[in-house]
Amino acid sequence: MAEHLKFTEDHLWVRVNGKRARIGLSDYGQDELGEVIAVELPDEGDSLEKGESFGEIESVRTISDLVAPISGRVLATNSDLEDHPALVNDDPYREGWLMDVELSDKDEIEELLDPEEYEEFSGGEEDE
Repeated sequence: MAEHLKFTEDHLWVRVNGKRARIGLSDYGQDELGEVIAVELPDEGDSLEKGESFGEIESVRTISDLVAPISGRVLATNSDLEDHPALVNDDPYREGWLMDVELSDKDEIEELLDPEEYEEFSGGEEDE
């Protein structure tokens, strides 16, 4: 699964399909946070700027800012997370995705970590 993904040092993953990218929290990231109890995401149509905060994820341990891995326009958010935020823990690469974004600069993808780089960065903990 993870071989088709790019990662950030903030433990987000990005899966690109044409000009569209799906963003989620990595398995390692959700494990570090602990049980997720709330997710605050931008609205559809909002613009993201790479490196800027776009929302928050709250766990039983902490509240963390979500930092945009890419720039673009929000096409969709995972509304299932409103009632079931633990999907981020249970299935981070499928049901627990955060949002879909229309890329404004596809070159930004090349700046992200590939799975091997991310595994090395996260101490070899990424097991997907």
